[in-house]
Amino acid sequence: MENQLAWVQAACSRILRPVVRLALAMGLKHPHLEELLRDLLLDEARRLWRAEGVKEPNISQLSVATGLNRKAVTAKVREPNDHLASTDVSAAAKTFTMWLQVVSDNPEDRRLPIVGDGDIQSFEKLARQGSRGNLHHRAILDELVRLNMVTEDDGYAELKAEGFVPSGDLQSMLAFLGDNSRDHLLAAVSNILGNRPPLLERAVYAGGVTMQDCEDIHEIVRERWSGLHHELTAQMTRAVESADPGASGRIRVGIYTYYEDAKGTPGATESKS
Repeated sequence: MENQLAWVQAACSRILRPVVRLALAMGLKHPHLEELLRDLLLDEARRLWRAEGVKEPNISQLSVATGLNRKAVTAKVREPNDHLASTDVSAAAKTFTMWLQVVSDNPEDRRLPIVGDGDIQSFEKLARQGSRGNLHHRAILDELVRLNMVTEDDGYAELKAEGFVPSGDLQSMLAFLGDNSRDHLLAAVSNILGNRPPLLERAVYAGGVTMQDCEDIHEIVRERWSGLHHELTAQMTRAVESADPGASGRIRVGIYTYYEDAKGTPGATESKS
């Protein structure tokens, strides 16, 4: 048991290092992280107790599960605050993704009239599909222009980006970081806990290579992902359109590449000839 706790602690340390790096870079201090961790401990403890059939765990049960004293639990029994919008419901993201899919079939549709009649493809039609008619196309276009992903000129809209990565909006970037990283880790944690059939969660690694090799490999991954992205988008679009109104399943498929010059980084070994 002691070894298992040490293993889990070491794994959590590796997972949290990038989180701490982000926190310090953006100005979060120990009190902010301590409050965040307490809120998450209590929220997850409630989930565990409810999974055991307890409708609403009491203070003692939460204290035992988290290791927090009763006073701390009493002061923190509330839902954690989340100041980031969920990326799952972004009409702009859905419209943009649908547009990419259209362009994969017909590259000339990278530039579209904002409004169009009859069977003419237009941004208005894409936005109506992407928002299911809940938002005006003008609002979606303004958002994509603000994010520097689409340009507007003389009644036409044109794609500028190859993926929905809102680099001009810190709040949106942080929302995507949170959602994408959460689901990646949820897949890995689910596989460790073994409470369902294994989910796809794989990576390949190479060390002792040149930075140029790293960049070349990165480019290969980008190219392959582009094709898979379009295929997945088409399949997901069909699934959403054919699903029953009460369907509650969700799926996120992602890919990542990270590389760096590891010389001098914690845990790296220096190769000498």
